Amino acid sequence: MVQDMKDYKVEPENMTLSMDTLDKKILELLSVDGRKSYRKISRDLGVSVGTIHNRVDKLTKSGIINKFVPVIDHEKLGYHLTAIIGLEIKGGTVAHLIEKEPFKNNLLAVYDVTGQFDGILIAKFKNTFELNKFIKQLLQEDNVTRTYTQTVLNIVKEELNSSMIDFEE
Repeated sequence: MVQDMKDYKVEPENMTLSMDTLDKKILELLSVDGRKSYRKISRDLGVSVGTIHNRVDKLTKSGIINKFVPVIDHEKLGYHLTAIIGLEIKGGTVAHLIEKEPFKNNLLAVYDVTGQFDGILIAKFKNTFELNKFIKQLLQEDNVTRTYTQTVLNIVKEELNSSMIDFEE
């Protein structure tokens, strides 16, 4: 499955949206606590609740904010094993894996990359049995020719659901 260039639609630099200082401050506050009320944000920033509501609505409609989600502690749910999996793929991308039933419950991140591998997956598992089954199922995919798996020994920093970007740039 070779991906057609028309699937990429717009070059990334043409997709950059501009924000003013107030938008950036709102994003900083929501990045720390996505449940923070508009009233508290308005007090912190010294503007009306209506202004905050309109700005968050604008940031959401423009796609800068995609969704509000909880940051989950996977270990407390029994997912004690994190794996970083490199994939060699003949033609196409790793994008098709995200909707496949055997894979979607474990995947945290899926990247098309340059370098030694064509794709990188970051996934969580309850144990090595689950990881082994996952890898074996990956290798049954028609376009996956090789996998290279690393298990994480210690998570130093993991912020996949939040943004730590300095918005003041």
